[in-house]
Amino acid sequence: MALTAALQPSTLPRWSRSQLDHLEADRSGCYSHARHSSFYGTQLERVHQRSTQQPARQCRGAVKAAASGEGNSAPKSKKTRIHKLVEEKGVLLMPGCYDALSARILQKSGFNAGFISGYAMSAAFLGKPDFGLLTPPEMASNARHICAAATDIPIIADADTGGGNALNVQRTVKDLIAAGAAGCFLEDQQWPKKCGHMRGKQVIPMEEHAQKIAAARDAIGDADFFLVARTDARATSKMYGLQDAIARANLYMEAGADASFVEAPRDDDELRLIGRQTQGLRVCNMLEGGVTPLHPPEELAEMGFQIIVHPLTGLYAASRALLDIYDELHRRGTTKWSLRKLATFEEFNQIVDLEDLFQKEAKYGFKEPTEPYYSNVDSKGV
Repeated sequence: MALTAALQPSTLPRWSRSQLDHLEADRSGCYSHARHSSFYGTQLERVHQRSTQQPARQCRGAVKAAASGEGNSAPKSKKTRIHKLVEEKGVLLMPGCYDALSARILQKSGFNAGFISGYAMSAAFLGKPDFGLLTPPEMASNARHICAAATDIPIIADADTGGGNALNVQRTVKDLIAAGAAGCFLEDQQWPKKCGHMRGKQVIPMEEHAQKIAAARDAIGDADFFLVARTDARATSKMYGLQDAIARANLYMEAGADASFVEAPRDDDELRLIGRQTQGLRVCNMLEGGVTPLHPPEELAEMGFQIIVHPLTGLYAASRALLDIYDELHRRGTTKWSLRKLATFEEFNQIVDLEDLFQKEAKYGFKEPTEPYYSNVDSKGV
Protein backbone atom coordinates (compact mmCIF):
# COMPACT_ATOMS: atom_id res chain seq x y z
CA MET A 1 0.00 0.00 0.00
CA ALA A 2 1.40 3.41 -0.91
CA LEU A 3 1.50 6.30 1.50
CA THR A 4 -0.93 8.11 -0.80
CA ALA A 5 -3.59 5.74 0.47
CA ALA A 6 -3.20 7.31 3.88
CA LEU A 7 -4.25 10.70 2.53
CA GLN A 8 -7.39 10.05 0.51
CA PRO A 9 -9.77 13.02 0.12
CA SER A 10 -12.74 10.85 1.05
CA THR A 11 -11.43 10.39 4.58
CA LEU A 12 -10.75 14.06 5.30
CA PRO A 13 -12.95 17.19 5.64
CA ARG A 14 -12.62 19.76 2.85
CA TRP A 15 -11.69 23.42 3.06
CA SER A 16 -13.79 26.00 1.29
CA ARG A 17 -12.70 27.10 -2.17
CA SER A 18 -11.93 30.58 -0.82
CA GLN A 19 -9.63 29.12 1.83
CA LEU A 20 -7.73 27.09 -0.74
CA ASP A 21 -7.43 30.10 -3.07
CA HIS A 22 -6.15 32.23 -0.20
CA LEU A 23 -3.60 29.59 0.70
CA GLU A 24 -2.40 29.28 -2.90
CA ALA A 25 -1.82 33.03 -3.06
CA ASP A 26 -0.12 33.08 0.33
CA ARG A 27 2.35 30.36 -0.56
CA SER A 28 3.91 32.61 -3.21
CA GLY A 29 4.81 29.73 -5.48
CA CYS A 30 6.24 27.38 -2.87
CA TYR A 31 3.89 24.60 -3.99
CA SER A 32 3.82 25.43 -7.68
CA HIS A 33 5.21 21.95 -8.42
CA ALA A 34 2.19 20.33 -6.77
CA ARG A 35 -0.74 22.53 -7.72
CA HIS A 36 -1.62 20.57 -10.82
CA SER A 37 -1.64 17.23 -9.03
CA SER A 38 -4.41 15.63 -7.04
CA PHE A 39 -2.06 15.52 -4.07
CA TYR A 40 -2.18 19.28 -3.52
CA GLY A 41 -5.80 19.39 -2.40
CA THR A 42 -5.35 16.27 -0.31
CA GLN A 43 -2.32 17.76 1.41
CA LEU A 44 -4.18 20.90 2.42
CA GLU A 45 -7.13 18.89 3.66
CA ARG A 46 -4.83 16.96 5.97
CA VAL A 47 -3.43 20.24 7.30
CA HIS A 48 -6.97 21.44 8.03
CA GLN A 49 -7.79 18.22 9.84
CA ARG A 50 -4.76 18.62 12.11
CA SER A 51 -5.54 22.28 12.77
CA THR A 52 -9.10 21.49 13.90
CA GLN A 53 -7.75 18.82 16.28
CA GLN A 54 -9.45 15.88 14.54
CA PRO A 55 -6.73 13.19 14.52
CA ALA A 56 -6.86 11.07 11.39
CA ARG A 57 -6.87 7.79 13.26
CA GLN A 58 -8.19 5.98 10.21
CA CYS A 59 -5.14 7.15 8.22
CA ARG A 60 -2.43 6.12 10.64
CA GLY A 61 -2.67 2.41 10.02
CA ALA A 62 -2.27 2.99 6.31
CA VAL A 63 0.76 5.18 6.85
CA LYS A 64 2.39 2.58 9.09
CA ALA A 65 1.64 -0.24 6.67
CA ALA A 66 3.07 1.73 3.77
CA ALA A 67 6.18 2.60 5.72
CA SER A 68 6.86 -0.98 6.72
CA GLY A 69 5.81 -2.60 3.46
CA GLU A 70 3.55 -4.88 5.47
CA GLY A 71 -0.01 -4.99 6.57
CA ASN A 72 0.47 -4.29 10.26
CA SER A 73 2.84 -1.83 11.93
CA ALA A 74 5.79 0.34 11.00
CA PRO A 75 9.26 -0.99 11.86
CA LYS A 76 10.26 -0.30 15.44
CA SER A 77 13.47 1.54 16.25
CA LYS A 78 15.77 0.21 18.96
CA LYS A 79 16.62 2.33 21.97
CA THR A 80 19.67 4.31 20.90
CA ARG A 81 22.27 6.20 22.93
CA ILE A 82 20.32 9.38 22.21
CA HIS A 83 17.11 7.82 23.59
CA LYS A 84 18.96 6.80 26.74
CA LEU A 85 20.47 10.25 27.21
CA VAL A 86 17.06 11.89 26.87
CA GLU A 87 15.65 9.49 29.45
CA GLU A 88 18.57 10.16 31.79
CA LYS A 89 18.82 13.94 31.38
CA GLY A 90 15.21 14.86 30.64
CA VAL A 91 16.44 17.43 28.12
CA LEU A 92 19.56 16.93 25.99
CA LEU A 93 21.66 19.94 24.95
CA MET A 94 23.68 19.37 21.76
CA PRO A 95 26.13 22.02 20.51
CA GLY A 96 27.23 22.00 16.89
CA CYS A 97 30.67 21.08 15.60
CA TYR A 98 32.14 21.26 12.12
CA ASP A 99 35.57 19.60 12.21
CA ALA A 100 37.62 17.22 14.34
CA LEU A 101 39.05 19.99 16.51
CA SER A 102 35.69 21.56 17.36
CA ALA A 103 34.32 18.08 18.13
CA ARG A 104 37.20 17.38 20.50
CA ILE A 105 36.69 20.70 22.28
CA LEU A 106 32.96 20.01 22.51
CA GLN A 107 33.61 16.66 24.16
CA LYS A 108 36.23 18.07 26.56
CA SER A 109 33.74 20.78 27.57
CA GLY A 110 31.55 18.12 29.17
CA PHE A 111 28.64 17.85 26.73
CA ASN A 112 26.92 14.50 26.37
CA ALA A 113 26.25 14.68 22.62
CA GLY A 114 27.03 16.80 19.57
CA PHE A 115 25.63 17.76 16.19
CA ILE A 116 27.43 18.17 12.86
CA SER A 117 25.70 21.12 11.22
CA GLY A 118 25.46 21.15 7.43
CA TYR A 119 25.52 24.94 7.58
CA ALA A 120 28.74 24.89 9.59
CA MET A 121 30.27 22.10 7.51
CA SER A 122 29.58 23.98 4.29
CA ALA A 123 31.27 27.04 5.76
CA ALA A 124 34.29 25.20 7.20
CA PHE A 125 34.83 22.72 4.36
CA LEU A 126 33.83 24.81 1.34
CA GLY A 127 33.88 28.37 2.62
CA LYS A 128 30.33 28.64 1.27
CA PRO A 129 26.86 29.28 2.76
CA ASP A 130 24.25 26.60 3.45
CA PHE A 131 22.84 26.75 -0.06
CA GLY A 132 22.72 23.13 -1.20
CA LEU A 133 26.40 23.03 -2.17
CA LEU A 134 27.60 20.40 0.33
CA THR A 135 26.99 16.82 -0.83
CA PRO A 136 26.09 13.78 1.32
CA PRO A 137 29.38 11.96 0.53
CA GLU A 138 31.31 15.06 1.67
CA MET A 139 29.32 15.13 4.90
CA ALA A 140 29.94 11.42 5.51
CA SER A 141 33.66 11.75 4.80
CA ASN A 142 34.05 14.65 7.23
CA ALA A 143 31.78 12.97 9.79
CA ARG A 144 34.23 10.07 9.94
CA HIS A 145 37.02 12.37 11.15
CA ILE A 146 34.72 14.26 13.50
CA CYS A 147 33.29 11.15 15.17
CA ALA A 148 36.78 9.63 15.50
CA ALA A 149 37.93 12.76 17.35
CA ALA A 150 35.13 12.54 19.95
CA THR A 151 34.53 8.84 20.54
CA ASP A 152 33.13 9.25 24.06
CA ILE A 153 29.89 10.94 22.95
CA PRO A 154 27.26 10.29 20.26
CA ILE A 155 27.29 12.77 17.39
CA ILE A 156 24.35 13.31 15.06
CA ALA A 157 25.00 14.43 11.48
CA ASP A 158 22.97 16.69 9.22
CA ALA A 159 21.89 14.64 6.20
CA ASP A 160 20.04 17.58 4.59
CA THR A 161 17.54 16.07 2.12
CA GLY A 162 19.34 12.73 1.93
CA GLY A 163 20.78 13.29 -1.54
CA GLY A 164 17.74 12.53 -3.65
CA ASN A 165 14.99 9.91 -3.55
CA ALA A 166 14.43 7.07 -1.09
CA LEU A 167 17.29 4.99 -2.52
CA ASN A 168 19.72 7.90 -2.20
CA VAL A 169 18.53 8.36 1.38
CA GLN A 170 19.36 4.76 2.18
CA ARG A 171 22.89 5.11 0.85
CA THR A 172 23.36 8.36 2.79
CA VAL A 173 22.18 6.76 6.03
CA LYS A 174 24.43 3.72 5.56
CA ASP A 175 27.41 5.98 4.81
CA LEU A 176 26.80 7.96 8.01
CA ILE A 177 26.47 4.79 10.07
CA ALA A 178 29.76 3.54 8.63
CA ALA A 179 31.34 6.91 9.49
CA GLY A 180 30.42 6.47 13.15
CA ALA A 181 27.54 8.94 13.35
CA ALA A 182 24.89 8.27 16.00
CA GLY A 183 22.00 9.64 13.97
CA CYS A 184 20.95 12.15 11.35
CA PHE A 185 18.50 14.93 10.55
CA LEU A 186 16.54 14.37 7.33
CA GLU A 187 14.57 17.33 5.99
CA ASP A 188 11.70 17.82 3.53
CA GLN A 189 13.07 20.79 1.59
CA GLN A 190 13.16 20.75 -2.17
CA TRP A 191 16.71 20.57 -3.56
CA PRO A 192 18.78 22.69 -3.64
CA LYS A 193 18.03 23.28 0.02
CA LYS A 194 18.88 26.32 2.13
CA CYS A 195 19.39 27.11 5.79
CA GLY A 196 16.05 26.92 7.57
CA HIS A 197 16.30 30.57 8.62
CA MET A 198 16.96 31.87 5.09
CA ARG A 199 14.36 33.02 2.60
CA GLY A 200 13.39 31.24 -0.60
CA LYS A 201 12.75 27.69 0.65
CA GLN A 202 10.37 25.15 -0.83
CA VAL A 203 9.25 21.75 0.45
CA ILE A 204 8.38 18.50 -1.29
CA PRO A 205 5.00 16.79 -0.78
CA MET A 206 4.70 15.37 2.71
CA GLU A 207 3.93 11.84 1.54
CA GLU A 208 7.12 11.84 -0.53
CA HIS A 209 9.21 12.74 2.49
CA ALA A 210 7.37 10.16 4.60
CA GLN A 211 8.55 7.55 2.11
CA LYS A 212 12.11 8.82 2.54
CA ILE A 213 11.78 8.54 6.33
CA ALA A 214 10.49 4.98 5.93
CA ALA A 215 13.41 4.15 3.62
CA ALA A 216 15.84 5.59 6.17
CA ARG A 217 14.29 3.48 8.91
CA ASP A 218 14.73 0.34 6.83
CA ALA A 219 18.38 1.25 6.14
CA ILE A 220 19.04 1.78 9.84
CA GLY A 221 17.92 -1.70 10.82
CA ASP A 222 19.34 -2.54 14.24
CA ALA A 223 22.05 0.14 14.19
CA ASP A 224 22.46 2.59 17.07
CA PHE A 225 21.23 5.47 14.92
CA PHE A 226 18.71 8.15 15.90
CA LEU A 227 16.50 9.45 13.06
CA VAL A 228 15.18 13.02 13.23
CA ALA A 229 12.57 14.08 10.68
CA ARG A 230 12.78 17.80 9.96
CA THR A 231 10.18 19.92 8.22
CA ASP A 232 10.70 23.42 6.82
CA ALA A 233 7.03 23.94 5.95
CA ARG A 234 6.62 26.71 8.54
CA ALA A 235 8.38 29.15 6.20
CA THR A 236 6.15 28.42 3.21
CA SER A 237 3.04 30.26 4.45
CA LYS A 238 2.43 32.97 7.05
CA MET A 239 -1.14 31.81 7.61
CA TYR A 240 -1.00 28.02 7.28
CA GLY A 241 2.69 27.08 7.35
CA LEU A 242 2.80 26.19 11.04
CA GLN A 243 -0.16 23.81 10.89
CA ASP A 244 1.25 22.29 7.72
CA ALA A 245 4.54 21.74 9.54
CA ILE A 246 2.80 20.14 12.53
CA ALA A 247 0.87 17.79 10.25
CA ARG A 248 4.07 16.83 8.48
CA ALA A 249 5.94 16.22 11.73
CA ASN A 250 3.26 13.83 12.93
CA LEU A 251 3.14 11.98 9.60
CA TYR A 252 6.92 11.58 9.62
CA MET A 253 6.78 10.13 13.12
CA GLU A 254 4.26 7.61 11.87
CA ALA A 255 6.63 6.72 9.03
CA GLY A 256 9.41 5.76 11.44
CA ALA A 257 11.27 8.81 12.78
CA ASP A 258 12.58 8.81 16.35
CA ALA A 259 11.95 12.55 16.78
CA SER A 260 10.47 15.45 14.84
CA PHE A 261 11.94 18.86 14.22
CA VAL A 262 9.78 21.79 13.10
CA GLU A 263 12.29 24.33 11.86
CA ALA A 264 12.08 28.08 12.43
CA PRO A 265 9.02 28.77 14.62
CA ARG A 266 8.60 32.53 14.94
CA ASP A 267 7.71 33.07 18.60
CA ASP A 268 6.97 31.41 21.93
CA ASP A 269 3.34 30.78 21.04
CA GLU A 270 4.43 28.76 18.03
CA LEU A 271 6.93 26.85 20.14
CA ARG A 272 4.23 25.94 22.65
CA LEU A 273 1.82 24.90 19.89
CA ILE A 274 4.43 22.59 18.41
CA GLY A 275 5.03 21.14 21.88
CA ARG A 276 1.31 20.43 22.32
CA GLN A 277 0.33 19.18 18.89
CA THR A 278 3.26 17.04 17.72
CA GLN A 279 3.83 13.45 18.74
CA GLY A 280 6.85 11.84 20.37
CA LEU A 281 10.25 13.40 21.00
CA ARG A 282 10.80 16.95 19.73
CA VAL A 283 13.90 18.83 18.65
CA CYS A 284 14.27 22.60 18.99
CA ASN A 285 16.89 24.63 17.13
CA MET A 286 18.53 27.59 18.88
CA LEU A 287 20.24 29.68 16.21
CA GLU A 288 21.77 32.99 17.27
CA GLY A 289 20.39 35.67 14.96
CA GLY A 290 17.70 33.37 13.59
CA VAL A 291 13.91 33.78 13.64
CA THR A 292 13.27 31.61 16.72
CA PRO A 293 13.61 33.26 20.17
CA LEU A 294 16.45 31.92 22.29
CA HIS A 295 15.67 30.04 25.51
CA PRO A 296 17.64 27.90 27.99
CA PRO A 297 16.93 24.15 27.98
CA GLU A 298 14.74 24.31 31.09
CA GLU A 299 12.29 26.73 29.46
CA LEU A 300 12.18 24.74 26.22
CA ALA A 301 11.55 21.56 28.22
CA GLU A 302 8.50 23.23 29.77
CA MET A 303 7.29 23.98 26.23
CA GLY A 304 7.56 20.29 25.34
CA PHE A 305 11.02 19.86 23.78
CA GLN A 306 13.52 17.17 24.75
CA ILE A 307 16.51 17.79 22.41
CA ILE A 308 17.99 21.28 22.12
CA VAL A 309 20.49 21.97 19.35
CA HIS A 310 22.87 24.93 19.19
CA PRO A 311 24.23 24.20 15.71
CA LEU A 312 26.16 27.39 15.00
CA THR A 313 27.34 28.68 18.39
CA GLY A 314 30.83 27.25 17.96
CA LEU A 315 31.13 28.35 14.34
CA TYR A 316 30.07 31.91 15.13
CA ALA A 317 32.35 32.10 18.16
CA ALA A 318 35.35 30.85 16.17
CA SER A 319 34.54 33.22 13.30
CA ARG A 320 34.33 36.19 15.66
CA ALA A 321 37.66 35.25 17.27
CA LEU A 322 39.37 34.89 13.88
CA LEU A 323 37.98 38.17 12.60
CA ASP A 324 39.28 39.99 15.68
CA ILE A 325 42.74 38.44 15.88
CA TYR A 326 43.43 38.61 12.13
CA ASP A 327 42.35 42.23 12.07
CA GLU A 328 44.70 43.02 14.94
CA LEU A 329 47.58 41.11 13.36
CA HIS A 330 47.01 42.93 10.06
CA ARG A 331 47.00 46.33 11.75
CA ARG A 332 49.86 45.80 14.20
CA GLY A 333 51.93 43.18 12.46
CA THR A 334 52.28 41.18 15.71
CA THR A 335 50.20 39.42 18.38
CA LYS A 336 52.51 40.54 21.19
CA TRP A 337 49.74 42.55 22.87
CA SER A 338 46.93 40.08 22.11
CA LEU A 339 48.12 36.86 23.73
CA ARG A 340 45.18 36.89 26.15
CA LYS A 341 42.91 36.26 23.15
CA LEU A 342 44.77 33.07 22.19
CA ALA A 343 44.97 29.61 23.65
CA THR A 344 48.48 29.03 24.96
CA PHE A 345 50.84 26.46 23.48
CA GLU A 346 50.29 24.27 26.54
CA GLU A 347 46.50 24.66 26.51
CA PHE A 348 46.28 23.67 22.87
CA ASN A 349 48.50 20.64 23.41
CA GLN A 350 46.08 19.51 26.10
CA ILE A 351 43.15 19.89 23.71
CA VAL A 352 44.76 17.58 21.14
CA ASP A 353 46.11 15.15 23.80
CA LEU A 354 49.76 15.58 22.90
CA GLU A 355 51.03 14.05 26.14
CA ASP A 356 49.06 10.87 25.44
CA LEU A 357 51.04 10.39 22.22
CA PHE A 358 54.34 10.95 24.04
CA GLN A 359 53.34 8.24 26.51
CA LYS A 360 52.48 5.84 23.69
CA GLU A 361 55.83 6.53 22.07
CA ALA A 362 57.57 5.64 25.31
CA LYS A 363 55.47 2.50 25.72
CA TYR A 364 56.52 1.16 22.33
CA GLY A 365 60.21 1.86 22.82
CA PHE A 366 60.69 5.19 21.07
CA LYS A 367 63.76 7.02 22.34
CA GLU A 368 64.16 10.79 22.13
CA PRO A 369 67.31 12.10 20.41
CA THR A 370 70.13 12.96 22.79
CA GLU A 371 72.19 16.15 22.92
CA PRO A 372 72.88 18.42 21.09
CA TYR A 373 69.49 18.28 19.29
CA TYR A 374 67.47 19.14 22.41
CA SER A 375 70.09 21.29 24.16
CA ASN A 376 67.77 24.33 24.30
CA VAL A 377 64.45 22.54 24.90
CA ASP A 378 62.95 21.91 28.33
CA SER A 379 60.79 18.98 29.43
CA LYS A 380 57.66 20.60 28.08
CA GLY A 381 59.08 20.87 24.59
CA VAL A 382 59.54 24.63 24.77
